[in-house]
Amino acid sequence: MINLTINGTPVAAEEGTTILEAARQIGIEIPTLCYMNKINAIGACRMCVVEVKNARFNVASCVYPVAEGMEVFTNSERIAKARKTTLELILSNHRMDCLTCVRSQNCELQALAKSLGVDKVRYQTDDLKAQPEASMPHLVRDNSKCILCRRCAAVCRENQAVACIGANDRGFATHISCAFDRNLADSPCVSCGQCIAACPTGALTERDQTQEVWDAIADPKKHVVVGTAPSVRVTLGECFGEPVGTNVEGKMFAALRRLGFDGVFDVDVTADLTIMEEANEFISRVKNGGTLPLMTSCSPGWVNYVERYYPQFIPNLSSCKSPQQMFGALMKTYYAEKEGIDPNDIFVVTIMPCTAKKYEALHNDSAVKGLPDVDVALTTRELGRMIERAGLMFGSLPDEEADPAFGEASGAGVIFGATGGVMEAALRTAVEKLTGETLPNVEFGGVRGVAGLKEATYDVAGMKVSVAVASGTANAKKLMEMVISGEKQYHFIEIMGCPGGCVNGGGQPFQPMSLKNFTDVRETRAKTVYEMDMGNKYRKSHDTPMIKKLYEDYLGEPGSHKAHEVLHTGYHEVEKYPDVKG
Repeated sequence: MINLTINGTPVAAEEGTTILEAARQIGIEIPTLCYMNKINAIGACRMCVVEVKNARFNVASCVYPVAEGMEVFTNSERIAKARKTTLELILSNHRMDCLTCVRSQNCELQALAKSLGVDKVRYQTDDLKAQPEASMPHLVRDNSKCILCRRCAAVCRENQAVACIGANDRGFATHISCAFDRNLADSPCVSCGQCIAACPTGALTERDQTQEVWDAIADPKKHVVVGTAPSVRVTLGECFGEPVGTNVEGKMFAALRRLGFDGVFDVDVTADLTIMEEANEFISRVKNGGTLPLMTSCSPGWVNYVERYYPQFIPNLSSCKSPQQMFGALMKTYYAEKEGIDPNDIFVVTIMPCTAKKYEALHNDSAVKGLPDVDVALTTRELGRMIERAGLMFGSLPDEEADPAFGEASGAGVIFGATGGVMEAALRTAVEKLTGETLPNVEFGGVRGVAGLKEATYDVAGMKVSVAVASGTANAKKLMEMVISGEKQYHFIEIMGCPGGCVNGGGQPFQPMSLKNFTDVRETRAKTVYEMDMGNKYRKSHDTPMIKKLYEDYLGEPGSHKAHEVLHTGYHEVEKYPDVKG
């Protein structure tokens, strides 16, 4: 242990601990902008500088290790002046249209300016103009708001192993962009949105489609329905000040109803349906010598990654549509027939944790009878803004349920939101179908947890079934390479494009890096998801009355011709994104 003092308080810290980490041990939070724990420790922004006795210069606490007898001062007059001056210089090259910025009141730069007492712009800006780059279905980039913290480039490189953006040029000309300053649509971006979640300002935002939804709701000819993804109920509350991981399912449904949607539904039901089709597909491949390992296809960021980086594994992908696309397909077929509505008049909106769902909604193979399954996919953040715009007092809303047309989902559908959840849900059904016996324990602990790579082996009907789970495309890459080399052999693989799964999707509510650096929000959100599963009276997809009814009344049986027509799709190698409107 290393002994030092910080602001006169004795601290004992392990060797290798940084000053930033040691200060937090005694309740001192040093401001940061560029720092991301274990991902982007570069000391570039200089906001975290501290004074060390006898040191000639201020040091960056995020990278400076503690030393025996060190005396540190985190808020001396010299340090306060240095930080404020640095922030003023950053602001001199930042377009400050804060009133109209989507990140207003939820911006780390704005929060720092307030905490450091920056109450005027000392260095005049050069009247920066907006620099929108909007070639992607899911993202708009504006470098006039970029502060060059490089957090976006770090997550793209380290967590996602895509590295399609980085710092170009030098000096005052430095800017974040793709190689050769190409548009993002001409890059190998997989649309995961992790760069947006990492950005401390409004330089990166999802492509906002809320006005399209408002317009549809206002159109008397449109029957507008909405479906919410499993993880949204444990994150939406964060948009309104609720603690991380709070379950706001009831208030979420109440808010959607008050926004004017004609039908409010739960995508958890089609998550159950995905399991029915995927488990059937797995059993069929195992019994009939089909392509193995079967790989899940629920995460469009992961599917996009395969289509671009590992097209040889496209035959391994499950042909099942994602729960989002199954929801839209059923709305324009089963629901339309049941309610006597022309499918052309049904406008399907989904609320997703994921920016890649915007890309998925445009996928050429996701349509039934010429109609797109989903018309608009909104992120959790976009729904939060709609609720605010409508003047709804979210915390005061009553708890309500989704419309009964799609019945009740199982706990297996809910856990789709966490990494390993799809695998566990599929195993609950596949094992019972293969053995013909009721599982005494439906929990498969080997695939749970936020670890980037997990593997387990289960004895099923006398056969050793080997499974693997990965989240984040950097971990997906490691797994794919092990499969290619023959180092690992699996029967079934689940991959989520975002680290930790949907609970950490690129469209989830922003949390400041000061929190995320020291608290695993993925784990907190996932914990609530599993608690909801535990409290559900149905914990296996094939047990829910609604799933049984869907097959009896409309689909026939898992894997049927009708099921394939409505619920399955295909994938193909792609090099360029579809053209974007606007």
